[in-house]
Amino acid sequence: MNLQQTKKKNYEQLKNIALAEGASLFAVADLKKINLEVSSEISPLLAKLDLCISVGVELSDAVLDTIIDKPTLLYSWHYRQVNTLLDHIALGLSRFIQSQHSLSLPVAASQVVDWKAQKAHLSHKHLAKACGLGWIGRNNLLINEKYGSRLRLVSILTDMPLISDPPGNINCRQCRACISVCPAQAIKEKLEDFQHQACFERLKEFSRLPGIKYHICGICVKACKGEA
Repeated sequence: MNLQQTKKKNYEQLKNIALAEGASLFAVADLKKINLEVSSEISPLLAKLDLCISVGVELSDAVLDTIIDKPTLLYSWHYRQVNTLLDHIALGLSRFIQSQHSLSLPVAASQVVDWKAQKAHLSHKHLAKACGLGWIGRNNLLINEKYGSRLRLVSILTDMPLISDPPGNINCRQCRACISVCPAQAIKEKLEDFQHQACFERLKEFSRLPGIKYHICGICVKACKGEA
């Protein structure tokens, strides 16, 4: 078996594991082609880990339908459980990769390391974009052609030989469904004009609602349905 065949076999094995465990999306990108900003914990490892696996899990349409003008208790619990599922999938993939004598670093689906700068260990959405799973939309979230923004993401960094997926070249086109519904009026016509602080302040307000606990909203996620 030559190297390309090995890469394809490894890719298919990992994809099958991810899908069997509940993933909706799976793709791989070459980190050498990405200008990736990471936390100080991860930075020393990038010289060894040159590939990224991006995994997405679709959110429940019915749960999102409970959201009107603020996150609901059902959405808060669902958000937590989908993140847990993503971490479970990432752990399973990482264990398999390690069993094949390669390195693997699962990066938590939702773990903030710098609240002031609103940053995690790395940007799952930008890695997913590089993997070809979608684009960054006007709502500053990853948008997948099939699922819209109705998904959550996790990333695994590895040195396992894998084929890479091509990046996508789709965008929001004429859709502006998220702009008018944003309770913080943070979403603008151009992505570069997105009001991060306004969004974050509203998320902080929502996190203080009884039972919500997390910095979540879900309103623009609900509005972005994709073309499924």
